[in-house]
Amino acid sequence: MPAGSAVVQDEVRTAEVISALCLATDIAMGLPLVGHSAGVAQLAGAAALRCGFPTADVVAMRRAALVHNVGRVGISTRIWEKSAPLTPDEWEHVRLHAYHTERILSRSPFLAALGSIATFHHERLDGSGYHRGVPAAALTPAAGLLAAADEYHTKIEVRPHRGAMAPSEVANLLGQEVHSGRLDRDSVAAVLEAAGQRTPRLTRPAGLTEREAQVIGLIAHGLQTKQVARALGISTKTADRHLQNAYAKIGVSTRAAATVFAMQHGLAAWGELPIAGAVPRS
Repeated sequence: MPAGSAVVQDEVRTAEVISALCLATDIAMGLPLVGHSAGVAQLAGAAALRCGFPTADVVAMRRAALVHNVGRVGISTRIWEKSAPLTPDEWEHVRLHAYHTERILSRSPFLAALGSIATFHHERLDGSGYHRGVPAAALTPAAGLLAAADEYHTKIEVRPHRGAMAPSEVANLLGQEVHSGRLDRDSVAAVLEAAGQRTPRLTRPAGLTEREAQVIGLIAHGLQTKQVARALGISTKTADRHLQNAYAKIGVSTRAAATVFAMQHGLAAWGELPIAGAVPRS
């Protein structure tokens, strides 16, 4: 058998196994969850394309989304099907489902690679998520995108404790999450575009303009002002003006402090994009 054919067959088998794992999880969790993971995968994959992710990363995103909820089988269905408010103890169990996903995926080297995306779907930029509670600096663009896609798709679905929310209402809710510093602006914009929803006005932290955020992101990657200007196609004088304006808005006066701010607010991950020729959308 030609080597190329073997690779294609391996890819087909991999896709089949992941799809089967996804379906088994949904069935085990009952009707409210059937189709959830597949829906998130479709939405996250479409959003990844809009963000300019390489083809291999788009595939990884879709696969990670398909298995992001496998850990839910480790939590009692009594809790998932409860219509009344959860007790503190029940909520702690719910927060562990991402941890269980990590444990399950870690048993396979291949699936473990997807876990670096899948198990972060409830993490938030301000560190208020779970199960790790890590800040923006520890989150990849892929993790931020899956978090936004999962949040959107979950809210438009019926759950035992609430009805389905209108897509336009969810779009506004995600906009509020961006404003509060919990979800990434570019990820939310891409997800809403992929879902066919009007994107609400999404502001950068501290009132930074799009260009100021790009400059700070590039500074966080160690670029000097001249290099920032070259990467963005602007003059050095203009780049420095954006930098000084950003300093004033975020209340810092050094590159080190600006770098810390960028990492805390998820700006550093997007700072590389202009260099690759994919400037973040406004």
